[in-house]
Amino acid sequence: MGGSTYAAQNQHDREDLDPYARVLLFVATGLLLWRKRYPVAVAFGTSVAALVYLGAGYPYGPVFLAVAVACFNAIVTGHRKAAWAAIGVLWAGHALVGHWLYQWLPPSDDPAAPWGQEGVIAAWVAAILAVSELARTRREQWAKERAERAQAARRRADEERLRIARELHDVLAHSISVINVQAGVGLALLDSDPEQARSALTTIKAASKEALGEVRQVLDTLRAPGDAPRAPAPGLDRLPELVEQAASAGLTVEVEGESPRLPPGTDLAAFRIVQEALTNVVRHSGSRHARVRLEQDDVTALRLRIDDDGPATGADAGGSGNGLAGMRERAAALGGTIEAGPRDDGGFRVLAVLPLTSAAEVKEDR
Repeated sequence: MGGSTYAAQNQHDREDLDPYARVLLFVATGLLLWRKRYPVAVAFGTSVAALVYLGAGYPYGPVFLAVAVACFNAIVTGHRKAAWAAIGVLWAGHALVGHWLYQWLPPSDDPAAPWGQEGVIAAWVAAILAVSELARTRREQWAKERAERAQAARRRADEERLRIARELHDVLAHSISVINVQAGVGLALLDSDPEQARSALTTIKAASKEALGEVRQVLDTLRAPGDAPRAPAPGLDRLPELVEQAASAGLTVEVEGESPRLPPGTDLAAFRIVQEALTNVVRHSGSRHARVRLEQDDVTALRLRIDDDGPATGADAGGSGNGLAGMRERAAALGGTIEAGPRDDGGFRVLAVLPLTSAAEVKEDR
């Protein structure tokens, strides 16, 4: 209101601001209160109010700002066509009033508007649309970036949950399989051979203690960021321990070859793959003998081959069936492969090829 009153002081050829003019100004500005809820209606409403105001011959002034704010809001909120149409209505109506209807509209004896004025209004309209479109583009870009960051955070959380679930499965499946076998031996020999039963119980105690330690190590990763793990992640240097644990479960394991120096992630994956493969032999194979072969393929990959002579027993031992899937996920995360299936001559083979440089490390180097 005040801005229009001030603008009217220098426009003596226009009509004075009467109560009707003030009502139109109040309507044009008051509609902006609903621009968030009804952006299209407010854009058209302010344009119509401004057009009626100008058609009645009232002074030019801040009434155009109400139209600019309403159309800017409409474009930013995604109603581009409606905003362009509202501004187009105002521009076309102004041209119609200024070059044809002025003869019948106040103020009296008002000449036709100069065409140069239409150029100024066109520049004003173009500026509003340009700023509005820029703001809309930036807003959509920010929204896209926020969505991408949220999606990346969810993906990282899913990957971390999968990693922890895989670690827990590998630790518990191996240790519980050993405990299951030794518990069966202990129960069978409890009366006839107490010493052998005592040995089985000792193995159960050692296996359960180790499982608790590894589970604690996995759960340590859920602590506050920045805390260092209490123990290093296992690797192929602990392969002799796996052989001893397998032996306590009645499985003889023959190891051939030596492992080259491996990155920590590849070393952990190789250890878990061998651990899961031997666990599957204990649980699902009638063979009491397995072979683990390690060999370096050129200088780019480590080949792990785990064989048993079968036959498959079909025993489940309470397993979840996620062992092979977990091995494939570990290998795929490093850019490697896993092949697992029955051999032509009987038995079962797991063949893993793991790159000596993980995919994550290659990305870091780049």
